Amino acid sequence: MSVALIDYGAGNLHSVHNALKAAGAEGLTITADPDLVAGADRIVLPGVGAFAACAAGLRAIPGMTEALDRRVRREGAPFLGVCVGMQLMADTGEERGVHAGLGWIPGTVRALPPSPGVRVPHMGWNDVVPTADHPLIEPGEAYFLHSFAFEGKHVLATTEHGARITAAIGRDNMAGVQFHPEKSQRYGIALLERFLKWRP
Repeated sequence: MSVALIDYGAGNLHSVHNALKAAGAEGLTITADPDLVAGADRIVLPGVGAFAACAAGLRAIPGMTEALDRRVRREGAPFLGVCVGMQLMADTGEERGVHAGLGWIPGTVRALPPSPGVRVPHMGWNDVVPTADHPLIEPGEAYFLHSFAFEGKHVLATTEHGARITAAIGRDNMAGVQFHPEKSQRYGIALLERFLKWRP
């Protein structure tokens, strides 16, 4: 089984790679080659930083968004987005303007709402509370680090940080998590193990 971990200059790449290896991934490749992505059995899109910069970095790789769209949306390869990689699944992000995402999940990524006594960025361990049955998402504690959150459809789990915010989204063969599995110890490795076995 081949697993493509996409390298588009968006950080946390090697820690996600190590976590996937710990979860038992074989045939794991860090790649910026659209042809490898187009032939992968599973695809992981990591991401740390600003939505606009990550979206621009992904689109700067010739043929990458087309390869993703074909392999994931048309051919049904299992896909996992992590942190900003999850946010990029949305229609748009509103960080320093409005920027187009991949448009896979209807919704918008917006700044976390201000709340007395609540710090932004949201950083640390929080409960993941499933809102729908899904083979990847189980209740537990995960590590979060973000200032923006997804608002829209196909929410699979939420967490609390001054308000209820999205912790995971997904539909069909696509899933995304706002938290960092690679920093979430056993909970995160178990999620990646489930992803590697997932047959949507």
